[in-house]
Amino acid sequence: MKKIILALSVVALLSTTSCGTKKKIAALESKNKEIQDLLNSATVKLNTCLTEKEAMSSQMEFLKKNNSDLINNMGNMTTLSTKGAQNIEKALETIKEKDLKITRMQDALTKKDSVTLALVTSLKSSVGISDPDIEINVEKGVVFISIADKLLFKSGSYLVSDRAKEVLAKVAKVINDKPTFECMVEGHTDNVPFTGNAILIDNWDLSVKRSTAIVRVLTKDLKVNPAQLIAAGRGEFIPLVPNSSVENRATNRRTRIVILPKIDEFYDMIEKEMKKQK
Repeated sequence: MKKIILALSVVALLSTTSCGTKKKIAALESKNKEIQDLLNSATVKLNTCLTEKEAMSSQMEFLKKNNSDLINNMGNMTTLSTKGAQNIEKALETIKEKDLKITRMQDALTKKDSVTLALVTSLKSSVGISDPDIEINVEKGVVFISIADKLLFKSGSYLVSDRAKEVLAKVAKVINDKPTFECMVEGHTDNVPFTGNAILIDNWDLSVKRSTAIVRVLTKDLKVNPAQLIAAGRGEFIPLVPNSSVENRATNRRTRIVILPKIDEFYDMIEKEMKKQK
């Protein structure tokens, strides 16, 4: 009997134990499933984080490279800006130099005009001639006295007339008053062929002979320094007007006395003329 009771007790204990174990197993399985779900969720999140990290790493590399490129570009831009500024500065300096040269040239031209005007005024006041056949003027920056040949010579002749000597005396006064000046005496003819003789062959000869005849009067009779004079013949080749009429040919027959002063004389004359105008 006791054995039967013991056996039943063991069976009951085992049954009770088995039921408790199943509950625990079920609870453990449930907990395990919950933990597995959490693990899976964490794994998914970890993988997402790893993916995001990789993407962020790539983006960081791009940003680093981009930042480095920007820094390099900024350095290049700074270099270019510096070079550009230097080039602009050089260009401005060049422009300033050109402007200065232009200003100086304009000043020089203005002074040149003033100089020639002063010289013409001085010569006119010295010569004191109002004869229309005597002209004092400026041509291409050169001051000259032009005298019609009818005041100096007879047609086809190179002998200086008495009336010419009166005119040349006033020219000599101008030259003698300015001993540093040089004067070129130019003979000009018309285009009528010269009927040659034993001494003269053509208009070239006639123009030169008339020039040297004037030079001789100036030096021998009027005491002009020969070192100041240049004799030149231009023949018929620089006419003032076409040789198409008697009047025009008379205009082209002339003697020019070209005044060649030195630059310091120019400025002295300018100062004197400016003082007169005050």
